[in-house]
Amino acid sequence: MSVFFITMQAVLVVLGIGVLGFWIIGRKRVPSETLAFLSSLAIDISLPLLVLGNFILDFSPRDYPRWWSMPLWWLGFTVVALVISLAASFSVKKEIRSEFTISLFYQNGLFLPILIIEGIFGPGNSYLVPLFLFMIFFPSLVFSTYTLFFSKGIQKGKLNWRRIFNPVLVATIVGLIIGLVSGADYIPDFLVTIVTMVGAISIPVFMLILGGNIYNDLIHKSQNGRKWQVLEVVKFVLIKNFVFPLAFLGLLLLVRPDFTVAFIVMLQAAVPPITAIPILVERCGGNRSISSQFVLASFILSILSIPAFIHLFNRLFPIPI
Repeated sequence: MSVFFITMQAVLVVLGIGVLGFWIIGRKRVPSETLAFLSSLAIDISLPLLVLGNFILDFSPRDYPRWWSMPLWWLGFTVVALVISLAASFSVKKEIRSEFTISLFYQNGLFLPILIIEGIFGPGNSYLVPLFLFMIFFPSLVFSTYTLFFSKGIQKGKLNWRRIFNPVLVATIVGLIIGLVSGADYIPDFLVTIVTMVGAISIPVFMLILGGNIYNDLIHKSQNGRKWQVLEVVKFVLIKNFVFPLAFLGLLLLVRPDFTVAFIVMLQAAVPPITAIPILVERCGGNRSISSQFVLASFILSILSIPAFIHLFNRLFPIPI
């Protein structure tokens, strides 16, 4: 099977679970309040264990002698993404500029890349640990900076150290230390099994949450006067799903990093926004409805855009499969 169809299949798996979440909430199989519990389960427990489990099983400084460089590549990626996001924000009307910018800037850097990597390379591959190292500071960045995009958020937002030193960051540091001191050999197998099994539910839970939130934001609330802003959504998906990956692909051709770095950067550039964008926007007093429209439209278009850009990337940086 070609890289294009392997990648498309991984994206369809994610979106299919999101559709299930949409159906569950829409048919009232569970109350909407359940989404808050699922969010806590995924963010605070399951995702950190997914990260920790991969470090225990797959990380060794002998295999990743330049592991320390991955956060530096992320920093460079983040600076370029911020510049593109701020420049693109002037293409939309002022009243939704903050929602537009934050949705462009914060990419879905873990969940879709994890599934795409596993879809292309199979389980137990050598690319998940570099991905986690690349993204080690991303959650802290999100929770410490998202209020800066909104003037209301600057006035009301308070620095939450528990979110900056979040469970994902802690799990990455713990896993890194275990790998550096070769501590994995001393961890009982049953504990490793528990960590990996609980960690494995993180992505399905996140996509169920996304589907439920889409129902609440775009179907339930649309009955109360919330309408699609088609022109602004089209602008968003053109920039997020096409301009971003094209810009970073051009930079990769100039810099020519090793394959692992190039592949992870390409994935980061091609994926849609993080699913928590509507929640962050609402906390800052912004327009949750339009941010949900941005996220949903980008996810739907990513069914074709991500496979297309991974296929193009494969022509320039051959994927070893």
